[in-house]
Amino acid sequence: MDASSPRVAEPDTPPQESAPGPDPALPPGLAAALVFLSSGAVLVLETASLRLVGPYVGVTLQVTSSVIGVALAAIAYGAWAGGRLADRRDPRTLLAPVLVLAAITTALTLPIVRYVGEALRGSAAVGILLLTALAIFLPAALLSAITPMVVKLQLGDLRRTGQVVGRLSSIGTLGGITATLVTGFVLVAALPSSAIIVSLAALLGLTGLAVGGYVRRRTRAAPPRPSRATAALAVLGLAGATLSVVAPTPCDVETAYHCASVEPDPTNATGRLLVLNSAWHSYVDLADPTHLEFAYTQWLGAVADVLAPAGRALEAVHLGGGGFTMPRYLTATRPGTRNEVYEIDGELVELGRRELDVRLGPELRARIGDARMLIGERPDRSADLVIGDAFGHLVVPWHLATREMAAEIRRVVRPGGIYAQNVIDHPPLRFIRAEVATVAAEFPHVALIASPAAIAGEQKANFVIVASDAPLPLEALRQRLDTTAREPVTLLSGADLDDFVDDALVLTDEYAPVDQLLAAD
Repeated sequence: MDASSPRVAEPDTPPQESAPGPDPALPPGLAAALVFLSSGAVLVLETASLRLVGPYVGVTLQVTSSVIGVALAAIAYGAWAGGRLADRRDPRTLLAPVLVLAAITTALTLPIVRYVGEALRGSAAVGILLLTALAIFLPAALLSAITPMVVKLQLGDLRRTGQVVGRLSSIGTLGGITATLVTGFVLVAALPSSAIIVSLAALLGLTGLAVGGYVRRRTRAAPPRPSRATAALAVLGLAGATLSVVAPTPCDVETAYHCASVEPDPTNATGRLLVLNSAWHSYVDLADPTHLEFAYTQWLGAVADVLAPAGRALEAVHLGGGGFTMPRYLTATRPGTRNEVYEIDGELVELGRRELDVRLGPELRARIGDARMLIGERPDRSADLVIGDAFGHLVVPWHLATREMAAEIRRVVRPGGIYAQNVIDHPPLRFIRAEVATVAAEFPHVALIASPAAIAGEQKANFVIVASDAPLPLEALRQRLDTTAREPVTLLSGADLDDFVDDALVLTDEYAPVDQLLAAD
């Protein structure tokens, strides 16, 4: 344009501004809540799953280690996969589907454990790992993917990376701690583990739907059209809910420690069988407390009979209550006997009162608590007979199997009194040999009662250890066993018992590898 030409005024138009896009970050409170919930849910699932698998594979150190190991593996894999996905796709579109899928797989934990658990019942290491992996891995991995997705959304300023990551990591850890304490101290005592799992699945599902609605509103996106993935999630969710409802449960009552049920004896109208963690534990005849059905209870009855003739009252302590078979027997055969039962599971005592004719009173006192703690409160030389029946076929409290525990019992037993302990073991019989050696380290006179096949290491069986600070009435006990036992029975003592025990390990509080001794070869 020529400089002399008049300048044409141009309209004053402001520069065009692009429409503001949605802030990729979540509100700090929502981000913290999602991390807290997902991290805590993993620990709730871990604790509840330990109880779900217990009736099938036990609650041993191996089972606990498997649950913890599988959970940690799921956390590691889920965090890696979640971070990888967050780098490839907008994490806002992933949060809701992952939460809903975690809810569905959590709900599926119930039927998976209960159907597969029946097939793996009593399995060794491989079966334990398989069942715990099926119970925990997938939902825990999905939940663990939430935190890296949330972290990716919150990293809008590289100058605050450490602060954001540290804050969310600490919130996740706090969620795990809170969930562990609340589950262990509150939820397990208040709800069956199946209810805990279903409630957790419902919470995760509702949270996922809420997050999905929030993201759609925030981005002003139209509601997504139903897709094959949505339909698949809906079908999977319906299937999970249905299977959770119809899945068989081995429990009539789920206590804080046991999966318990009481079954009638089809051959005896008044007979009742107490089943704990899917194993026969006690037999009670409601009409005849002197009826001892199981062989090991017959052996315990024979021990009591040779210790004190019928009619002579005893001071008896029972480590473990179960169906209260032996306290009822002692009360019926020796009126005036005072039985003190140490039972860690208070709900089991209530079950006995409701269904097994357990009548508490001056002759039968039940104290709720750990037997190791309660025996320590007992005065010296205050019991004629101590019966140990706290070991199950899948659950063995190791701290009741040590020399220190035997020393406590010896302190409580009066001179000439007897300690009779029921032990369950299977070939190659490492645990029973170690337990006999442990009891013999404190009591100078020890004998062992078992079936001939059990002594030969041919089958899983009950054993009863009999111990005293005075010479045992072995001949009288042998005669009584021959009279009362319905099947062949062997009484080992002296050199024969030494040969059986051989060089077995003495268990102590410092070293008691009970679970490893019980592990099958």
